[in-house]
Amino acid sequence: MSRRAPLGVSPDKRATAMGSPRQKPAAPKRRRLGRLTKVLLGVGVLASAALGAQWLLHQPILRVQHVSVLGVRHEPMAQVLAASGLEAHPAMIDVSAASIESNLVSFPWIASVSVSKHWPDTVVVTVHESHAVAVGFNSRHVLQYVDASGQDLGAAPLGANLPTLDYLGPSPGSWPFSRAAQAAAKVASQLPKAFASQVAEVTEDAKGDVTLKMESPVSFVLGPPDDLHAKFVAIASVILHTTLGVGDVVNVTVPDELAVSGPAPSQ
Repeated sequence: MSRRAPLGVSPDKRATAMGSPRQKPAAPKRRRLGRLTKVLLGVGVLASAALGAQWLLHQPILRVQHVSVLGVRHEPMAQVLAASGLEAHPAMIDVSAASIESNLVSFPWIASVSVSKHWPDTVVVTVHESHAVAVGFNSRHVLQYVDASGQDLGAAPLGANLPTLDYLGPSPGSWPFSRAAQAAAKVASQLPKAFASQVAEVTEDAKGDVTLKMESPVSFVLGPPDDLHAKFVAIASVILHTTLGVGDVVNVTVPDELAVSGPAPSQ
């Protein structure tokens, strides 16, 4: 005798009841296509917005129209402005402080540059120049200004009121000295106001020892350019409290153990 399934039970339910796995219905393709369409539309909107922003930022109203260059005293202003690239009226968004500084530090006197943008059309370039600490004759015997690193800054008048650097070792060639006279330049850059105006020359020998030749003329041997504060204090004390004779040489290499050669000093 055949058995019939209970009334009201469909074949699918019968299969489930018997342990047969039930398959999940496939996700509607229409929903998937709808999501993809939204994503593509979103990407398109963003791309359009980006292109629109770029177009707007490169309109004439947002291009450089006004440029102020501050702090230039030793370099030709026209050449500095031309090297900045701002005369071409670039878009404000394209103005690069790093690029401007890279172009301008090629000028001997320009040490660094800061750039500020003032929207919609103004750029201010502030130039920070090097400081001349001495003068020195180049290989053609032309007097040049020199900064604290021994870098040649350009021609100086013969009457420049700065100490003269002199290198006593083998000829170092043209400025800037690669390894020569940098110690002398360092010392010149740190001379104290107490006696800086009395220093006529700052010499350096092949070993790197530095000597100050004063207007007196008296000389102070500093040795290596270290412990300069203590050495300068010793020099100032000798100048203040001791009368030295012409040609005297005072060694302050060890500040606490002064040594004097030449005519005996009178107290």
